[in-house]
Amino acid sequence: MNTENLQPSLLLADDDVTFCEVMSRALQRRGFEVSIAHDAESAVKLAEAEPPEYALVDLKMPGESGLTLVRRLHAIEPVTRIVVLTGYASISTAVEAIKLGATHYLAKPVDADDVVAAFNREQGDDSVSVAANPLSVDRLEWEHIQRVLAEHDGNISATARALNMHRRTLQRKLSKHPPVRSDI
Repeated sequence: MNTENLQPSLLLADDDVTFCEVMSRALQRRGFEVSIAHDAESAVKLAEAEPPEYALVDLKMPGESGLTLVRRLHAIEPVTRIVVLTGYASISTAVEAIKLGATHYLAKPVDADDVVAAFNREQGDDSVSVAANPLSVDRLEWEHIQRVLAEHDGNISATARALNMHRRTLQRKLSKHPPVRSDI
């Protein structure tokens, strides 16, 4: 924490430079002292130098995944409130993020108010409605791929072998946006 101005420290780790600029300004206006990293290694170096009180971590970055970064940040400072942010939301990555130490998990697009609210959530919400319809076959496939990818720490080749799928086919499936959930 910065003792000069007593603003809470926040580490923003996302490879999207424009998103980082916009989100950083918005979070600074909300009272945070923001430091930015565009990959997991840079984020870890910043956290080791000065452990942040809050961290906003993108799931999909070059190099190590956001899940690996969550684990590493949690090991550096267990009380850091970590929110995982992704455009590739899946049940398996959400569960793994929470198990690894994340406080919350948000699907893009989000604004700074959503992020601040996620940091401040202390417990779950039992009023969330339960889905009336099962997930589509496409969505189930996406969820399964994401779970196996997480088990292999984001390694595409190892995931393709585990799924008995050609690596290029897997890359093509991963480059698409996740199927729309029919249960929401």
